[in-house]
Amino acid sequence: MQIRKKYNNLQPELLYDEVRDLVTKQGVVVGEAKLETYSLPSDSSSFISRGTLTFNVPGKPGEEKECLRAHIVGSARGETKLMLDINEPLFPKEKLSALQEDLEFIFGSYEAKSR
Repeated sequence: MQIRKKYNNLQPELLYDEVRDLVTKQGVVVGEAKLETYSLPSDSSSFISRGTLTFNVPGKPGEEKECLRAHIVGSARGETKLMLDINEPLFPKEKLSALQEDLEFIFGSYEAKSR
């Protein structure tokens, strides 16, 4: 399953940190965490950030299985996009619902509304 969200005027780094914390609150562990920042070619004082987070079901080292992957791309002065790839058998609907409720509570006012 995949969930996509767009936010306006939201620091991508803040979204990255909150997604990491909110997902780990659901009992999984961070597998990979990568955040990179690039300057825009048209304006070297503006930046765009790209983050990737993977989360694994806890288990023996080397036997952990990925249950969720988050991709974040955006800039503070524009649009920030979040894409969650969920492995449903490993990250059940109850945990996903709790995660979505937390994201809505914290970032709902920044979410770009569909027309």
